[in-house]
Amino acid sequence: MSVRPSSGASSRRPSGQEPDARLLTEAITRLLRALRSSVIRTDYPRETLPMAQVELLQVLRERSPVHISDLTARRHLAPSTVSGLISRIVGAGLVARDVDPVNHRSSVVTLTAAGREKLAAWTRTHKDPMDAAYAALDDSERTVIAEALPVLFRLAEHLDEQAYGTDLG
Repeated sequence: MSVRPSSGASSRRPSGQEPDARLLTEAITRLLRALRSSVIRTDYPRETLPMAQVELLQVLRERSPVHISDLTARRHLAPSTVSGLISRIVGAGLVARDVDPVNHRSSVVTLTAAGREKLAAWTRTHKDPMDAAYAALDDSERTVIAEALPVLFRLAEHLDEQAYGTDLG
């Protein structure tokens, strides 16, 4: 199986192959851009849930309730940014903010039923274009992707650990 970088990428190379990390970065960037474009162009012309909010909802789906400081660390955002995002999604009814039952001086946020449904709808909408593209691959290509997924998740963990010096798992 060969790596097929964009025609623009191959013309930028002075000689030989770019390092694997560079090609991986390009591939991920192109995948994200293509996925966003296909969704916006077809099924979701007016994006109603910004990506920063989606990412917070995804963390809350995995771990809820959670302190704002934990969300700040997990999403690598400034506390004021997370606070602002939480205020907007609390206002939309997607998240509830409550007093921490253990430490009454701090608060925790929890994903609401409305938040779960909104996130599920967002996920369904964004999954369809990927399903169609994935189905267009042959069996050997799908096998390569399936085998690479655990390594890609571990790569993301390494990037988090390098950037923030902590295991956020």
